[in-house]
Amino acid sequence: MTSTAERFHVVNLNLNVRGLRPSATLAINDRSNELRRQGRRVFKLGLGQSPFPVPLPVVEALKANAFRKDYLPVKGLPELREAVADYHRRRDHVPATGEDVLVGPGSKELMFLLQLVYYGDLLIPTPAWVSYAPQAQIIGRRVNWIPSRKSGGWRLMPEELDRLCRPDPDRPRIVVLNYPNNPTGLTYDPAELEALAAVARRYKVILLSDEIYGELHHRGEHVSIARYYPEGTIISGGLSKWCGAGGWRLGTFTFPRSLRWLLDAMAAVASETYTSTSAPIQHAAVVAFRGGSEIDRYLRCARRVLRALGRRCARNLQAAGVDVHTPQGAFYLFPDFGPVARKLRERGIRTSREFCERLLEDTGVALLPGEEFGRPPRELTARLAYVDFDGGHCMSSAESGPMDGELDEGFLELHCKNVLEAIDEIVQWLQS
Repeated sequence: MTSTAERFHVVNLNLNVRGLRPSATLAINDRSNELRRQGRRVFKLGLGQSPFPVPLPVVEALKANAFRKDYLPVKGLPELREAVADYHRRRDHVPATGEDVLVGPGSKELMFLLQLVYYGDLLIPTPAWVSYAPQAQIIGRRVNWIPSRKSGGWRLMPEELDRLCRPDPDRPRIVVLNYPNNPTGLTYDPAELEALAAVARRYKVILLSDEIYGELHHRGEHVSIARYYPEGTIISGGLSKWCGAGGWRLGTFTFPRSLRWLLDAMAAVASETYTSTSAPIQHAAVVAFRGGSEIDRYLRCARRVLRALGRRCARNLQAAGVDVHTPQGAFYLFPDFGPVARKLRERGIRTSREFCERLLEDTGVALLPGEEFGRPPRELTARLAYVDFDGGHCMSSAESGPMDGELDEGFLELHCKNVLEAIDEIVQWLQS
């Protein structure tokens, strides 16, 4: 017989969150940690957390501002808003001012607020980061998945966006464009961005350009689509990826002046929910966004390590018959194990979820199934985050030598051993 407490627990749950599971990226991290506590050897390639330490000048700024205890303005510390605007003026050549910037406790929270206050459909190219669609579900927004193809580098094609918008051209929409991409590690060149911008302008969609990995373009050549569609693009950024400060929880949205009304609406909701972002962290973030020689050196070093390691991982998987692109940014691969599907079916593996479960059980290598990123369950894709190494030690060693040129194989074998062993485990498991 069902108790009264159990009955209320089920019946009174918001319909939009019934059946909602914890974020897949956080769940795989918790599971990996639990397996390690049980004594298992686990290669943590599931959670996409930067392996590198927070740059020392930013850490020192946090220490110096630890005494700050007052509530800051809802939209953010004025000095930080201006530093973020200046950063985008320098890097992205957009005419932003401090008044165009909104600061929040992580870009994830700002994305949620955007969907809450803007009444429109959400258009998401697949594969896509795991939280875009669940946020829309919580709020009750309609999600339209835009298919992409492996042969096209998993990129959003202008003709696909046009095909979806053309039947109802005036419908309000938010299109999410994330690059360098999580989960693929791939990006767009300027010509591709310009073509996408032309379609977005034609249908007056709001373009949420999630550029949280922009500074981790492996060649330092990231270009914002805001250059080509400045009037309709919101640039999303923060400290979590390029600054190694995911746990600090600080994100930024930079709006065009024409969308100031949307910024103000989000700030009004923020005032009734999280109030403001942590004061010491905002003061420290000013140093991060202002940049300087130490920050530049830090980024050059991080890019060199990720470029060399990503290429090595992709090359080893390709040699084993796995279909995977060489990454161009961030710290992800999105391998397709379809070419070895026959071997996997012989083991009873037919879906990406079954693949990742069996791989973790047999080898201790933790990946996330492509299904979590909006791909069909029977497509044998998975996300691999090549971050299971000591980023601080790795960075110190990389900085001790010349900053030009590629890091050699010996460096990777010495400093990124866990990741390389995980790739070897995958290859041996596939071939066994």
